[in-house]
Amino acid sequence: MSRVTLAQWQMLAAVVDHGGFARAAQAIHKSPSTLNHAVHKLEEQLGVTVLEPVGRQVRLTEEGELLLRRARQLLEGADALEDIAGRLREGLETEVVLSVDQIFPADTLACAMEAFSADFPHVRVQLHEAVLNGGIEMLDDGRADLVVSGLAARGYMGDPLVTVTFIAVAHPDHVLHTLGRPLDLRDLEQHRQLVIRDSSSRNARDAGWLKAEQRWTVDHISTSVDMVERNLGFAWLPETRIRRQLDEGRLVPLPLQAEGQRFVPMLLIHRDLDRAGPATRAMAEKLREAIRVSCATSDHELPEL
Repeated sequence: MSRVTLAQWQMLAAVVDHGGFARAAQAIHKSPSTLNHAVHKLEEQLGVTVLEPVGRQVRLTEEGELLLRRARQLLEGADALEDIAGRLREGLETEVVLSVDQIFPADTLACAMEAFSADFPHVRVQLHEAVLNGGIEMLDDGRADLVVSGLAARGYMGDPLVTVTFIAVAHPDHVLHTLGRPLDLRDLEQHRQLVIRDSSSRNARDAGWLKAEQRWTVDHISTSVDMVERNLGFAWLPETRIRRQLDEGRLVPLPLQAEGQRFVPMLLIHRDLDRAGPATRAMAEKLREAIRVSCATSDHELPEL
């Protein structure tokens, strides 16, 4: 059994985080002498000096930095255990926060939400419609329980959910359709491209942008679809969002030499599967079920596992 307690590591972390014993004592409601005794006892038990004086303050030694870095992992693990126990004790969570990239098929999402509502009518749902890194940012910030994204999230495992097909399209009267030949990227760069804005506040990116000088950036796919239908530019759009317009000839695929279609595998990512309550797990399963039903009745593509 370890002789050093979690409480001792917590007090050492507080001293380091708050820049000294006095401030740490105020922050965690302990006396400075209690903190001082705990840290000295920890050093005595380990046989390692973890703090050294610098003027009137203290700082971690090299050994202390290594040990505290590993201790923080223990502290986070202990917090996670307590959180899991609390969720198990309380049973069903009262709210599920779901972030779904806008490229996910809207009808499939609606079916999943409908099925979830039937089984969990009293559980609140916060649905965030993200773009690109927006969902990953919510995951990293701990603001989403479940994320559906076309991007992988570092430090998280994602389950393949569905592959979304993007098609380069324009209004049938767009000048690009009048050229009468296969198009290359140089042709596209001379015309206005409609791009969806990344909803991330920190790691925004311009996926799919061709560096066109006439770029217009909008917040939502529905806005982009509407503008393309009004012949205000061309765009790569999810096939599931424009199937009716394609069938009715209101939008026409551009005759590109290459990259006329792009394929984006979407992932289902839990913030923490071990901590996930029954409602969060059910939401994940409803999304999977909706995809299976949708793929059985349409041309959506199941991911290759």
